[in-house]
Amino acid sequence: MKPDEIKKLDAYFKRVINPQAVVKARPRKNDSAEVYLGEEFLGVVYVDDEDGDRSYNFSMAILDVDL
Repeated sequence: MKPDEIKKLDAYFKRVINPQAVVKARPRKNDSAEVYLGEEFLGVVYVDDEDGDRSYNFSMAILDVDL
């Protein structure tokens, strides 16, 4: 992901999820970014360029032990 996309996603997650949310670039990956809440890893945002319409998919796993 480009730095400007990460900044836009960071602002979106801060506004929609929590002001402490942070979107960070992933090492060696250019199609996704990681989302954190403070030091806690929340999930991954993937770019979807299907049919020329650019969108983003957020994937978050919830472990049974965390419930």
